[in-house]
Amino acid sequence: MRIVITADPYLPVPPEHYGGIERVIDVLVRELDARGHQVTLIAHPDSRTPARLISYGRPPHTGRAARVAELAQVGGALWRLKRDVDIVHSFGRLAALLPVLPLRQLAKIQSYQRDGVPWRSVRVAVRLAGTSLLFTGCSSSVSRTRPDDHARNGEWRTIFNGVDVTRYVAQPVVAPDAPLVFLGRLDPIKGAHSAIAIARAARRRLTIAGTKVTAGPDRDYFDRRIAPEIDGTQVTYVGPVDDAVKNEILGRAAALLMPIEWEEPFGIVMAEAFACGTPVVAFARGSVPEVVRDGINGFACRTVAEAVAAVGALGTIDRRAVRADCEARFSASVIVDAYESLYREMLDSVRTMGAASALA
Repeated sequence: MRIVITADPYLPVPPEHYGGIERVIDVLVRELDARGHQVTLIAHPDSRTPARLISYGRPPHTGRAARVAELAQVGGALWRLKRDVDIVHSFGRLAALLPVLPLRQLAKIQSYQRDGVPWRSVRVAVRLAGTSLLFTGCSSSVSRTRPDDHARNGEWRTIFNGVDVTRYVAQPVVAPDAPLVFLGRLDPIKGAHSAIAIARAARRRLTIAGTKVTAGPDRDYFDRRIAPEIDGTQVTYVGPVDDAVKNEILGRAAALLMPIEWEEPFGIVMAEAFACGTPVVAFARGSVPEVVRDGINGFACRTVAEAVAAVGALGTIDRRAVRADCEARFSASVIVDAYESLYREMLDSVRTMGAASALA
């Protein structure tokens, strides 16, 4: 198949540190390329990919002029490619598909990896594209607010995010005093402060890794709520980490703590922890109830107290089973199988529609 995949231009594919969506796109592109498909990636200029790369972006990516220019760059590229591709798969903004939405002989997929689907825009897109456009969410929680008039809001499928499990070393056993880990962007909704509270109450060491928020209303979050708790003994901060360090930190951890305070659409770090055999203790919001299987690969909790109790029960979890569950549900091959099957389904659908129109 001839496939175009689009990404927002803010981070390269793959990213060096933070960037869950870009990691998923990287896994998808590389696996599709390895399977012999002709893949074109429209993304950040510094992306490293085996696919044909069409780079775009207008740094610093803020302001109406920059955003309109970036939409025009993607839309223009798709228009030029319209006769040379079989399917367009967008991980970027839906508006960038506008030039090709009316082309009902061209299959299109819009994937949402974030909370807050713009349903008004979705309805407009469905009116233009009909059934040549399909939507996916990285968990069913993404489309939980879908209005009742489903026909106007498109057809939706859930395809989880995944990881290349071969890049992670599963650790079947960790030390009895192994630390807990928080790994993620350091802003309030990710819950690093609650991770500290859980670790202290459970009397366990905590390693914090991730990128500080340096702009916006929460730019002082780290200095105000995290830094005072760092003592270098029970609570340690190691800064942003690359894939090699991430593999090491997650692999030697007793558990990943993810006490989120928002409807996290997926949380790729959960799959990364699972690939290391490391269970996850998370607050049951967003995708967590779909991803975390209580007693198998972690525990979904509602409060700090419940999370503390879950930390005490980590010994009941078989880390080999955590890795096996990850391979079965979140490995690159499983995720790409799902997308590849969906591509073929969409192509069959638009071809059938085209044949029916020709006979009408």
